[in-house]
Amino acid sequence: MKTRKVLFIIKNQLFKNRAMKINCFSVFAKNRLISIYTLLGLFLALQACEDEITPTLDPLEPLVTIDAWLHSKSGEQVIYIQETTSYFDQSEPPARSGAEIVVSDDLGNTFEFNETEPGKYVWGDESSFSFVNTNRIYELEINLDGDVYSAVSEANRSPTVDSIVVEKREEDLGQPAGYYAQFYARDFTGPGDTYWIRSYKNGEYLGKPSEINLAYDAAFSAGGNFDGFTFISPIREGINPNDEDENEEALPPFEPGDVVRVEIWSITNGAFQFLADVADLTNREGGTQALFQSPIFNTKTNILLNGQTTDKVVGYFNTSMVNSLEKTVEEQE
Repeated sequence: MKTRKVLFIIKNQLFKNRAMKINCFSVFAKNRLISIYTLLGLFLALQACEDEITPTLDPLEPLVTIDAWLHSKSGEQVIYIQETTSYFDQSEPPARSGAEIVVSDDLGNTFEFNETEPGKYVWGDESSFSFVNTNRIYELEINLDGDVYSAVSEANRSPTVDSIVVEKREEDLGQPAGYYAQFYARDFTGPGDTYWIRSYKNGEYLGKPSEINLAYDAAFSAGGNFDGFTFISPIREGINPNDEDENEEALPPFEPGDVVRVEIWSITNGAFQFLADVADLTNREGGTQALFQSPIFNTKTNILLNGQTTDKVVGYFNTSMVNSLEKTVEEQE
């Protein structure tokens, strides 16, 4: 997952996309007893009376963003280094060039990353076998403009994807008719395993905010008490396209001939919380519903600056073991 933006806390302001919505309807009740009809009218007025404005924000000092999600799959390993931009700036974040990057493991092996294009640092090529192995501990060190950025991650275990099942369904509860998939896999015995389930449709990663599919053991959180079980149904079915496009129309489900791919990435507990925060901050409702959401905040990073925790850098370093399976959707009666 590539970090593109940093969400800053803006006091007393709620934002949705490029603008914020301000309710402009106010009601003064003369009687203390308000009928249900009056409340209904108030609700409709609040929904209908909205003005869009684009506020001017004070410039903020750019932060360094480091996107370092290494894995056990063969091929290139890539680390991205960029700068943050202002909230309403939709241009590509500026790249940070000239970094020296080394990843080392607890056996003394080192792996150097080379800059192949501005801000993109690569180890290996398409034919390379990964250096990430189960239960190994890895340290990231980045030297950039006189500063040292560092982080540590362990490559935890990842369960095997046993199967992918595809079912043809009729339109139901707002979901369009089509083919829907779910995967089957079992969490390891022993509490505290965390996973990132990544899915693909015809090779295209389904990585929109509402498609971030996380699991703590076999459920959603540590309090679920689902250690060692098969992943629960919402997680199994979280591999389907479920976001909206630019026209706010539901993306289509799978069709015959489509290839469904599922990958289970092991992640640290810290990476689990980081991704959960990213999903919460980027998949937010606008309008009056924003009033009931948690305040915007910067995601926590595990990356140190010159050996110290800091708010001058964002992003995350994680090493994942990955197991995967894919299936071609077949026609069903």
